[in-house]
Amino acid sequence: MSCPLLLKKKKPANFNTGSSQSPATIQGPMRKPLSKFLEEISGVSEEDIVEVRRSEPGSKLNIGAELVKKGIITETELLTARSIQFGIPYWPKLPLGALNAEFSERVPIGFLKKHIIFPLGIPHEPVENDANPSLKKDSVDFIIAVSDPTVVHPLDDLVRLLALDRYRLVLSSESTILSAINLAYDMSRGSAEQLVQDMEEDSSSIISEMEQTADLLDDTSDAPIIRLVNHIISQAVKAKASDIHVEPYPDTFKIRHRVDGILYDMLTPPKWTQSALIGRIKIMAKMNIAEKRLPQDSRIDVKIGDQDIDIRVSTIPTIFGERVVLRLLNKSGSLIDMSELGLSANDLDSLKKIMRMPNGIFMITGPTGSGKTTTLYSILSSINNSDINIITIEDPVEYQLDGVNQIQVNPKIDLTFAKGLRSIVRQDPDVILIGEIRDQETAEIAVQSALTGHIVFSTLHTNDAASAITRLVDIGTEPFLIASSVNAVAAQRLIRVLCDDCKKPYQPDEATLKLLGSAAVDVRGRQLYQAMGCSKCYQTGYRGRIGIFEIMMLGHGIKNLLLDNHDSFRIKQEALNWGMITMREDGIRKVLAGISTIEEILRVTQ
Repeated sequence: MSCPLLLKKKKPANFNTGSSQSPATIQGPMRKPLSKFLEEISGVSEEDIVEVRRSEPGSKLNIGAELVKKGIITETELLTARSIQFGIPYWPKLPLGALNAEFSERVPIGFLKKHIIFPLGIPHEPVENDANPSLKKDSVDFIIAVSDPTVVHPLDDLVRLLALDRYRLVLSSESTILSAINLAYDMSRGSAEQLVQDMEEDSSSIISEMEQTADLLDDTSDAPIIRLVNHIISQAVKAKASDIHVEPYPDTFKIRHRVDGILYDMLTPPKWTQSALIGRIKIMAKMNIAEKRLPQDSRIDVKIGDQDIDIRVSTIPTIFGERVVLRLLNKSGSLIDMSELGLSANDLDSLKKIMRMPNGIFMITGPTGSGKTTTLYSILSSINNSDINIITIEDPVEYQLDGVNQIQVNPKIDLTFAKGLRSIVRQDPDVILIGEIRDQETAEIAVQSALTGHIVFSTLHTNDAASAITRLVDIGTEPFLIASSVNAVAAQRLIRVLCDDCKKPYQPDEATLKLLGSAAVDVRGRQLYQAMGCSKCYQTGYRGRIGIFEIMMLGHGIKNLLLDNHDSFRIKQEALNWGMITMREDGIRKVLAGISTIEEILRVTQ
C-alpha cells in the first residue's frame, strides 16, 4: 500500500512540546478500529479487548500497547496492523547507513526519546529498504519514523522545528527508533581527536561542576573537557569495553580500553589536558578533587542510550600524576544461560549435580575479570523460583535478578562481607551467594552456613581449583571443616572467540606445538584456525569471549589428602586421577573445535 504524504507549510517555531498549533493529520478516513485489524492479523478476540479494558477501568488506554504489554500480541503484529489501518509502511529496520545527524543540533534528544519519534532524513541517493521501494530525493524532504501514528502533537512540533514542507511517515519499533536516536546523537559528538583540538583552541576553558543528566547523550554542554569525557565513556560502552585506563607518563598520557581482556590504545591527548580530564572524572564520581596524594575509590551511575552503566572509579597517585581506572558494569546486560558459558557436556552435568545438592559450598576461582560472577548468576538464574529464598552479598552488585534479595557491601558504614553474612543467616535463606571470600571470618561463617543446611556459592582468587582448598587453609579455616562443607571447586578463564567472518584454517608448526607440551599430541596434524582481522572484529580477529573450566569434585580421596595437610599439587593429581579435565585441556578442545586459537590458550593457562 502506498504511503500518503504529510504536507506542512508552516514557518519554523521554537521548540514547544505543548504546541497549540493544529496537528499533522493523516489523509484519508480510517476504515475500522485497530482491534478489527488485530483480530484479522493475530487472532485477538473481543474478549481479550474487554479484559484489557476491565483491568484498567476509567483510564485512557492505548489498547495496542496494553495488548503487547500483556503478551497477547507481539510488537510486530501491532505495527503491522497499524500499517494497514493508517496506510503507512512498516519498516522493521531503518536505513541507518545513510543517516544524516545534522538535525541533532536543532532537536533535543529528550524530546525524540519521550515521544519515540525520529527524523531519518533523505540522502542524495535513493534509500533502499528491505521491504519497501526506493524513496527518491524529489519525493519528500524527510522520512520520519514513529512507533505510534496517533501521537500527532509531537509530530507537529517536530515538523515546525525542522521547517519541513514535505515528509513521509514510516512505522518502526520503539527499540529500533531508540537505537537510531542514540546513534545519531553519538555521531553528532564528533571524534575524540576533534574534541581535543577544540580544547587546544580554547585552552582557557576550566572544569566546572554541573548537574548530571539522566542520559549521558543528553548532555549538551559546550565545555570541551566535559564533551571529551562523555565521548570517552560512550565509546567505551559502544566497544563493549570492561575498563578504561587513564595512564600518566612524563610528557603525555594515554587512554586505553580493555576489550575482551586485551588493552587497546584509544587516545593520546596532550599532557596539559591531563589534570582537567582527571578532574572532570573525579567531579562526576564525587571525589575530593583537591586530594591528589592518596588513592580514592568511588562510583558513577550513568545512562547511555538504553543502557544503565555502573562505573567504579579508582585513582592512585604516581610520580607523573594520578592514574585512573574506570570499571564499566552494564546493569542492563542480560544474563547468560548456563548452556552458553562454554561448559563441556561433562562439566555441565557436574555443575547440575552440584546444584541439586541440599547443602554445602561451591566456589569458583580465577583472577579479576575471568567471568566468575557471570557464571554464578547463571546458576542462580537457573535455580531461582518462588520456592526458595536466595540472598546475595556482593561488591558490587553486577546483575539485578528478579526474586533475589541483593545486598551491596559498603565499607564506609562498616557493612562488610562478614557482618552482612552474619545477618543473612538470620533471614532464613535457602541459597546464599557471597561475592568473595576474603578473610578468615567470612570463610568461617560460610562454612558454618553450609554445615547448617544452606547452599553457599562464592568466589575466591586462586590460579586453579586445587589451590582454592589450600587457600582456605592459609586464611585460617580448619581442614576438617573444609572437608565437611565444600562440595566442589571450579576454576575458569575467559578466552577470545575467533571471528567467523575472517578466521583462516592452518596447521601449527613444531615451535608452536612445543609450547603446548604433552597436549601437542592431540593437536599435531589437525586443522586449526588462526585470527586474521576484518572490519567486523575491528582488525583483532576475535569477537566475544567464552569460558574454559576445570571442575574439581571433593571426593573421599581429596578430603583425606586435605586432612593430612597435603599441598595443592598432590590434591590436583588426585583430582586428575578421578577424571578432572584441566582448563588447558578444555581450551585445547575449543581450539580443535575452531572456537579459539592456541595463542589464546597459552595466554590464559599454564
